[in-house]
Amino acid sequence: MATSAPTLRSFRIPTNYVIALVPAAVALNIVGSYINTALKLPTFLDMIGTAVVAITIGPWWGALAGALTNTVNGFISSPINLPFAACNVIGALVWGYGVRAGMGKTMPRYFILACLVALAVTLMAVPIYVFVFGGATGHFSDMMTAAFVGMGQNLIVSVFSSNIVVSLADKIIASFVALAILEALPPMLTSHLDIVKAPRMQLVAWIAGAVVLSVVIVLVLTALIPH
Repeated sequence: MATSAPTLRSFRIPTNYVIALVPAAVALNIVGSYINTALKLPTFLDMIGTAVVAITIGPWWGALAGALTNTVNGFISSPINLPFAACNVIGALVWGYGVRAGMGKTMPRYFILACLVALAVTLMAVPIYVFVFGGATGHFSDMMTAAFVGMGQNLIVSVFSSNIVVSLADKIIASFVALAILEALPPMLTSHLDIVKAPRMQLVAWIAGAVVLSVVIVLVLTALIPH
């Protein structure tokens, strides 16, 4: 008699999966962050691994990967990264619990989940930007923040406006690249997930569309802001 795939509720996480996935996710996040910085991209690219872990083995494991990412980056790159560990953690929780609540069953739902992650991360990031760093950290979004302040908005609204634009682009990319990684993982690690399974070319199309949409979001909003 064939055994059915384990459900999210009954799935037990083998220790070797955790030992393998969490460090790999941290490394992926750090590499993504370095690529983003080196190419001066208007994103972050430091939460792809967080998404993979949060979706596959659980939101709190994803939160651990996210917190470790910012901690390591804080020591080897810049201490500015340390307070933003909270953003990586909240992103993991929304991704992980969102998929477990059925937000990954279809592509449109998954896209909405990516947008919810962006909103949650922005709401967490704004107080850090404003009260810890005075509204600027040297990121691309600072230019938009300055423009919004120049237009008469207060600092909190300006930081939120600029960060949500960048966060939407970043989390849409992270979500769909993570989905591609999930497709490549062993079935033993993903069979318990109630998440959309797309044919390879359809998945490539969604990822390409997500990247293009993200770039358009940033470029259009940047162009609309007076310099």
